[in-house]
Amino acid sequence: MLDARTIAVVKSTVPVLAEHGLSITQAFYKGLFAKHPELKNVFNQSNQREGKQPMALANAVYAAAAHIDNLAAILPAVQHIGHKHRSLGVKAEHYPIVGENLLAAIKEVLGAAATDEIISAWGAAYGVIAQAFVSMEDAMYADMLAKGGWEGYKPFVVDKKVKESEFISSFYLRAQDGLALPLHEAGQYVSVLGENLSVAYTQPRQYSLSMQPNSEYYRISVKREDGSLVSAHLHEHIQEGDVLRLSAPAGNFVVSSSEAPLILLSGGVGITPILSMLYAQAATGRQIVVAQSVDNGAAHAFGAEIKSICAKFSNVRSVVFYKEPQAADKKGQDYDYSGLFSADWAAENVPADSDVYFCCPIPFMQNVKSILLAQGIGEGQLHYEIFGPAVGM
Repeated sequence: MLDARTIAVVKSTVPVLAEHGLSITQAFYKGLFAKHPELKNVFNQSNQREGKQPMALANAVYAAAAHIDNLAAILPAVQHIGHKHRSLGVKAEHYPIVGENLLAAIKEVLGAAATDEIISAWGAAYGVIAQAFVSMEDAMYADMLAKGGWEGYKPFVVDKKVKESEFISSFYLRAQDGLALPLHEAGQYVSVLGENLSVAYTQPRQYSLSMQPNSEYYRISVKREDGSLVSAHLHEHIQEGDVLRLSAPAGNFVVSSSEAPLILLSGGVGITPILSMLYAQAATGRQIVVAQSVDNGAAHAFGAEIKSICAKFSNVRSVVFYKEPQAADKKGQDYDYSGLFSADWAAENVPADSDVYFCCPIPFMQNVKSILLAQGIGEGQLHYEIFGPAVGM
């Protein structure tokens, strides 16, 4: 427990963190990798170059300072980060390293303003926060092992590689040891360890599981992204028969069973966790609408697969939006609407008591969220996943 004075000092730094938080986290990562280059094997270096990870950490540090007297208020964010850490193999021994470098970055950026009292208070606060993470992640590791999972990365053989669209390919993965796999919760992801890349370190990337939960195989469906080491490597170099190393499933963006109408919204490759949710919920009898938004027919993945599910279950309805349909698309008519998800469509198709799950690029997610809140859908009815670091919703 932190004493009142320590809490007061930490909370007094909130305005400073609002102004200098990003500079502090940028200095933190620079110092961390200089002293511990081996951690480049754990942290996504693409997110470092793009500035996403420092921004996400700055947001997290700011939130921790603002709620240091009531950390339960940021529990959902903490749980989300904990799942990410468990998937990446972050352990208790990493936290002192992070703490040392975070305090050093605060001193470096704030200079004389980082008084001994402030550094001491933040050291104590970090200790409490770190212990909360360690306890939570230890429980996650134990739960995962109890369900038949594993620590670290396990070898899987690529059984099939299937092109789903111009940009997305699926990899069907079976455990090399032939053992049954733990059932994932619909919406979860695995970390894939990128190896033999054009850099000197390995790189983990997290990909949603895109199939019906089962104990025989996993499927990830990967969009080739410009500038992404791992997605390009998977598309260009990984073929059937090759071996990839995967973490056990993780993540708290999971669909809950209920009798409420279920609205599943996706944009682009955000269909991957949504598709798994659809498989898991289709047979429950609840009314389900799966709404998929893509640029055009060339980018449209899993259309036939979703139609097949709809044909089996009368309670499931599919809707497709093409942002910019091409001439060939207009002939095929594999879409229902031109343009984007709109307030008018939501007003007619999203009942007030719906549970809504959505995964798409952040600007699209922000638009979906604002539309649904304006129409009276409660914050607690909205569930979403951000690919990569949480930089703001």
